[in-house]
Amino acid sequence: MLPQIDGFGVCEVIRQKSDVPIIMLTALDDEGNQLKGLDLQADDYITKPFSMPVLLRKIAAVLRRSSKKNDIPQTMSYKDLTLDLEGYKVYTKEESIDLTPREFEILRELLIHKGRILTRQNLLQTLWKYEFFGEERIVDTHIKNLRKKLGAADYIETIRGVGYRIDKED
Repeated sequence: MLPQIDGFGVCEVIRQKSDVPIIMLTALDDEGNQLKGLDLQADDYITKPFSMPVLLRKIAAVLRRSSKKNDIPQTMSYKDLTLDLEGYKVYTKEESIDLTPREFEILRELLIHKGRILTRQNLLQTLWKYEFFGEERIVDTHIKNLRKKLGAADYIETIRGVGYRIDKED
């Protein structure tokens, strides 16, 4: 029994501002109160007395479900460019563009960090990791091929002497 506001009020206030998981743990065990809690979008409603192992498993289940909602989106978009992150495909105005996996990863990395300049070294460390031994100008070659495949629309800006960026300022 909370002072000043009850658990249902707390649930309402939280839901107005957040999608954080809510498990109501209460002594109010009648069906009407359970339905009210669930109608207020509580993720679970547990009545006292309860089993601690069951409570821990219910918490784990709610956290599992809520973390899936917050996963990386399945697509990314910029202007008329759409990346299908699961299928490793790129589309512009309904047209599919074939990219190599490395070109796709460079484009994805630029879009994830839209507006930020990524140096050749940033891209090498992020995408090639320990696999790369050689000239860092390989990034320039991939960018050149990427621009050619994307056609007339110039999405990638070269910041001379520094690196590359998407999200040009017009």
